[in-house]
Amino acid sequence: MAEKVILTKEGLNKLEEELSYLRGTKRREVAKRIKQALEFGDISENSEYDDAKNEQAFVEGRIKEIENMLNNAEIINEDEVDTTEVNVGTTVTIKDMDTEEEYAYKIVGTTEADPLDNKISNASPVGKALLGHKIGEEVEIDAPAGKIIYKILAIQK
Repeated sequence: MAEKVILTKEGLNKLEEELSYLRGTKRREVAKRIKQALEFGDISENSEYDDAKNEQAFVEGRIKEIENMLNNAEIINEDEVDTTEVNVGTTVTIKDMDTEEEYAYKIVGTTEADPLDNKISNASPVGKALLGHKIGEEVEIDAPAGKIIYKILAIQK
């Protein structure tokens, strides 16, 4: 049985947009590149052809990957997310008890994780440790740099 893919509505929309782009525009671009490369003649030493075929394989692989994710998606209804504790779909504000620095992260499924956009996976060490905790609780996280203690300051949708 395939593993469930947890997605927010935003994540679902992004995957559907990417799939649409890959199935339409990108497939046509790659087909055009292959056709142009074939016009050069012999394909045995045609790097343009090889590049286009490699890109085609990548695009088709990504399409299949997205289709599988969508088939196994569990969509989080953010309107129904419980904010009494940290869950997937909540944004949690935490304070590093050593440095006093505050961070706000949205907890998302692994597919949507983007630390540069403050979206961390529920399967990451920090995300996993925060799940189920409430405002005011302190959470100890084993990080590669050592133990970090965060205090949960706020939980929002």
